[in-house]
Amino acid sequence: MKHITTTSATHGRPARPALRRSMLALLAGAFGLAAAPVFAQGTDNFPNRAVTIVVPFPAGGATDITARLVAEGLSKKWGQPVVVENKPGAGGNVGSEYVARAAPDGYTLVLGVTGSHGINTSLYKNMRYDPVKDFEAITQATLYPNAIIVNNDVPANNLQELIALLKKPDAHYSYGSDGNGTASHLGMELIKNQGKFEISHIPYRGSAPMVTDLLGGQIQVGITGLPAVQAYAKSGKLKIVALTTAGRFASAPDYPTVAEQGFPGYAAPPWSGFFAPKGTPKPLVEKISADMREVMADPKTKEKLAASGSEFTPSTPEQFQAFVRQEIAKWAEAVKISGARID
Repeated sequence: MKHITTTSATHGRPARPALRRSMLALLAGAFGLAAAPVFAQGTDNFPNRAVTIVVPFPAGGATDITARLVAEGLSKKWGQPVVVENKPGAGGNVGSEYVARAAPDGYTLVLGVTGSHGINTSLYKNMRYDPVKDFEAITQATLYPNAIIVNNDVPANNLQELIALLKKPDAHYSYGSDGNGTASHLGMELIKNQGKFEISHIPYRGSAPMVTDLLGGQIQVGITGLPAVQAYAKSGKLKIVALTTAGRFASAPDYPTVAEQGFPGYAAPPWSGFFAPKGTPKPLVEKISADMREVMADPKTKEKLAASGSEFTPSTPEQFQAFVRQEIAKWAEAVKISGARID
């Protein structure tokens, strides 16, 4: 086999290293120029394959319900599968960190919540992502009340009757929340602080397992998103004694608020919103945001969400980013008051 030597076209001598580097640089530049129009067209062609929306909580909860409704609408609009993937753990941190580390191409999104993108920076000693620096805000999705609920065997039909029971010397009650440091946990701890009563806290990994134990009588009281429990209340399997919004909730006006039952000024409603990994191109973020807002404006989709106990509150990426910053500051104060901390 002959040894082939690269030669100069003009002098017949072996090509110099500098010349080879120059030729490689020219080729790389040519390929770069060729690739640029393809990238620019990516927004118009997006998506050309399946998109994943990560829900950082178990299936069946308020966040999961929202994600699946939006995913269904996007699938129809885009003509591509939009898959909801549940990655629970650490109050939403596990799934959120997963998306923060994903490729910034619009194909992996997360439906963040009050905890994962508002509370946890103050709650966790060692956060592995930053809710502002590691994400592009796309749009707020929902605002909904947390509901304080009781097992049917508990002889209380409102918050004041429940507190009276808890203040009895022989009271042995416990309440379940969506997890340590979640909006449900902190919301109840603030009520305990103001109401001067005690009740043991049992944190769960999301609302679904907590509601199962509440229905079975393993715990007597729970607090979680209204969308996860409204159907049980309507069917008479559980009792809602209070909601955590500032005023009566439009889609559930029959349920009284915490504020109107002896806690004036109390308001701690959780929210959810969509995020993409930091570095996702702005035109792509704006396209996804516009498409999501269109889906959330669909009357049938809004009706389905309202039936579950939540409301869409869509916003532009800029509006949502500003909102997230405000929430981080607000919940930092709540964490301080509660004394909650997770290593």
